[in-house]
Amino acid sequence: MKEAVNFKAEGMSCPSCEKIIGKQALKIKGVYGCKVDYATQEGVITFNPKKTNIDIILDKIEEKGYECFIIKKSIKKNKNYFGLLFWALGLLAAGYFVLQFIDTIPLPEISADMGYGLILLTGLLTGFHCVGMCGGFVVSYSAKNPKKSSHLIYGLGKTISYTVIGAGFGLLGSIITFTPLMRGVAGIIAGIFLLLYGLQMLNVLPILRKIRINTPHFLAKFVGKESQKHSSPLILGLLNGLMLACGPLQAMYVMAAGTGSLIEGAKTLFFFGLGTLPVMIGFGFITSFISSKSAHNIMKVSGAVVIIMGLLMVNNGLSLAGSGYDLNSLAATFRVSIAEGAASNNAAAISGGYQEIRMEVNRYGWSPDSFVLKAGVPVKWIINGAEINSCNNAIQVPALGLKFDIIKGEQVIEFTPANEGVISWSCWMGMIPGVFIVKDDIDLSDASAVQEELGSVQIPKGGSCGCNAAG
Repeated sequence: MKEAVNFKAEGMSCPSCEKIIGKQALKIKGVYGCKVDYATQEGVITFNPKKTNIDIILDKIEEKGYECFIIKKSIKKNKNYFGLLFWALGLLAAGYFVLQFIDTIPLPEISADMGYGLILLTGLLTGFHCVGMCGGFVVSYSAKNPKKSSHLIYGLGKTISYTVIGAGFGLLGSIITFTPLMRGVAGIIAGIFLLLYGLQMLNVLPILRKIRINTPHFLAKFVGKESQKHSSPLILGLLNGLMLACGPLQAMYVMAAGTGSLIEGAKTLFFFGLGTLPVMIGFGFITSFISSKSAHNIMKVSGAVVIIMGLLMVNNGLSLAGSGYDLNSLAATFRVSIAEGAASNNAAAISGGYQEIRMEVNRYGWSPDSFVLKAGVPVKWIINGAEINSCNNAIQVPALGLKFDIIKGEQVIEFTPANEGVISWSCWMGMIPGVFIVKDDIDLSDASAVQEELGSVQIPKGGSCGCNAAG
């Protein structure tokens, strides 16, 4: 005698949950089969009602942290993940606009490489996803080698694997010779990967769960075969890097290729791998104090943050590509504010048929970061490299086809702004913005006219990489 019951299992974070739920249900005597779909979070259980019942089966599945209910008997309101997402985005936007008016309080400089800090945080927030997908690896070596150091060794192997593969993608990018436009596109793609992953974590649009890039069959088969042969945590960690079905990991590999550098690609994946370690290393400890349901709730919050990170990456990609649609360019073009102070440092001085503008590069970024220019007149951009770090060591102006390294001391960059408009520029990472305001008819000696133009735009402050644009 068989009975089939349709059910829903909320809290599925990745396709691996299908196998976890199926195996958990089959532990109950009398269960013939359990099929569940990750995209819809719905499934069907077939069992012998004389040996067990649906409540016992669902309770067993819920031990893994899922919230299960019978579809035909329960009406469950959808959780307001949209509200959670919009609250997070609202707080981010509010903080952004507040910072625009607190120019006297600079953001602290934690390090020169906060771009890697963002990647580290991405890894940390997706650590619970790693446990979900890689928990089988952890259990396999833990059962055979229960030493406390096993988790650390496994994490070391996984990070080494990520780093080596990241170096390979970076090398591939260097062979392709990534232009600023291509690097920008790579950043946009990486951001989209994170956006999709974050939305999948929140399950805002179930149809998005159908979008996935699986590990190639031959590679998955190889990893599965080799993982059964070995019990060494180090080897299993190395094999884990080959499992390419992880959305955030795919985003990081795209970013690594976009760096166009073997070293930078390796560093990108090294910091991402490092970020995933705390949850993975503390797998046993964490599961002792945090229930699986709590872990899934943490993943929901992480999903909102990952979406924000994806938006930041897309924005930086748009900036690197010189699209004019990134936040910096749009704010510089459309946002009107009341500016204060003198404009002498931001106005070009005419000398020998050239417009001369002077700028200092310091640990906060550029000073000043906005200039008023006259269209059709050649410009000498005199740059003083006072304090150079890995974030502000290069500038790119996509609209003018300019990209150059900053050197210690003074250097002169020449160009001619042909048309009226706003020309945005930034550091090589797209995180420290600047702007040229080009006008056809303007008297550069008229301080009030120059001030009026400067007051018509507001330059967003950089800070994602640890450097603030000083104006």
